[in-house]
Amino acid sequence: MLPPTIPTSFVPHTPSTGARRSYTDYTGVLGALAYLLLGIVFVLAIGVFLYGRMLTNTLATKDAALDEAVKGIDVVTVESFVRLRDRLSEGAKLLGGHVAFSVFFSSLEKILPVSVRFSSIHLSLDSNGAPKLEGTGVAKSFNALAAASTAFATDGRIKGAIFSNISINKDGSVSFVLSASLDQRIIAFSP
Repeated sequence: MLPPTIPTSFVPHTPSTGARRSYTDYTGVLGALAYLLLGIVFVLAIGVFLYGRMLTNTLATKDAALDEAVKGIDVVTVESFVRLRDRLSEGAKLLGGHVAFSVFFSSLEKILPVSVRFSSIHLSLDSNGAPKLEGTGVAKSFNALAAASTAFATDGRIKGAIFSNISINKDGSVSFVLSASLDQRIIAFSP
């Protein structure tokens, strides 16, 4: 006898009468795109490999040229150039810190009215290196002294000009003592 699980007869199902759906098969298109992408990647890989080889060859050529150039360097000439560079930089540093009062005197000649003159001038640097001016002089009149004060204030390089010990002489001239601080640029050396 046959086992009870196997049916002895069967009835086929009737196909459904509903709308048939059509499916588009994209596997061929996706496969073609994958092969195209693989080909592009392969070409790029070969390009990167060849570019790396080209760079390696260029590096070797440049290294060889550099070695030849290094062999051609004269050590004595290099040392003399280094010594010259050091001397020039020290000279520039010395000139940058050099005090030259010629600029001050030419500026004073332009600023000061002709009716005011100095009988003595003392220029010095204080402990901070700031230039100071102390001097005595004579002005033709008090108005000339006021004009000198205004000229100093207008110029701005002679700062804090203080006129003291003002006295009128018998001939109508005015004696004075001047103390002021100077701008650093007015005493700096400039070629």
